[in-house]
Amino acid sequence: MPKLLTRDLVEELNMRSEYTTTTQIEMKPPSTTTTSTRDDDGTSSSTVISELYAIMESVADRVEMHTNMGEQRDNWNHLLLTSINAITVAAATMAGIAATGGMGAPLVALKLSSTLLYSAATGMLLVMNKIQPSQLAEEQRNAARLFKQLHGKMQTTLALRSPTPMDAKDAMAKVLALDKAYPLPLLGTMLDKFPATVEPAVWWPQLRGPQQEGLGGKTERNGWSGKLEEEMREIVGVLKRKDTEEYVRLSKIVLKVNRILAISGPLLTGLAAVGSAFVGSPHGSWAVFLGVVAGALASLVNTLEHGGQVGMVFEMYRSSAGFFRLMEEEIESNLKEREVERRENGKLFEMKVALQLGRSLSELKDLAASSSRNGKATKEFGSKLF
Repeated sequence: MPKLLTRDLVEELNMRSEYTTTTQIEMKPPSTTTTSTRDDDGTSSSTVISELYAIMESVADRVEMHTNMGEQRDNWNHLLLTSINAITVAAATMAGIAATGGMGAPLVALKLSSTLLYSAATGMLLVMNKIQPSQLAEEQRNAARLFKQLHGKMQTTLALRSPTPMDAKDAMAKVLALDKAYPLPLLGTMLDKFPATVEPAVWWPQLRGPQQEGLGGKTERNGWSGKLEEEMREIVGVLKRKDTEEYVRLSKIVLKVNRILAISGPLLTGLAAVGSAFVGSPHGSWAVFLGVVAGALASLVNTLEHGGQVGMVFEMYRSSAGFFRLMEEEIESNLKEREVERRENGKLFEMKVALQLGRSLSELKDLAASSSRNGKATKEFGSKLF
């Protein structure tokens, strides 16, 4: 019995010793080779990773801010639209009641109330048409979506490979470009809602590349070949001639409509205010007609402009044109890179272009072939998504 107990005790102690050793090995911190790895400029990998995580935190915060601001400005649009229409209808009703035969103090009170309400509606419409709340909300929605997209790309970079200092610089440049393209404050930095010239939205830093050299032959390097380069050039031509040009044209049409509505609304409420002020005068019939009909038309115009969210439609078309402009610049930037090995992998890039246009790889090749055969006579648009 003593021998058996001693043997069992020794075995138990050995097991405990092995468990402790194993636990100590498993609890050791990761190798410090990452912290000692340095890039050509002397920046350690851990420093670059820390920078990227800091930028990601800032991007996530911006996503939350732009989402909240978009909801707030969408609420502005609904509340202001409802309030102004209610004020306008009340003023028109008072002008009509005043013309039914009121005399003395009741007539003066109704006229004065109607005029004040129309004047208030005119001032509120001027402010609302200036800031275009529906367009402001669309800007913030676009900004939130683009910041989420940037956040996802940074996560992918960290998951697939060790980041370089250039990755951190590019991420910082993209964040600053988005801040400039979609500012948060209203005063001072708000985008012009009625620009003199319509251009596609730009939310990315300028993409530059050296003079294009190209492969020229059939040799394939890094997924690129002469045939793929020609296909990409044809895709760029289609996007420029059809998609970008079409959305810029639509943006111009919507902007003209919005400008007419933005001028007509305050003008009609102003005329209605003048008409209501002259109710009961020798020219009372015309004054009543102006005070009631102009008020009704003002409510209609206001509903068409802000209920239909014409400003949001303009921003949507402008952003769509910007999306195609970005695709053009990304393709051209890759084609202009002299060193093919420094380009994005050709097969992967082709797949990305196809997905962005809502096409399969075979459909993308067919589009390039059709553009090569027909040139400017090609009627097909590049994108099948929108």
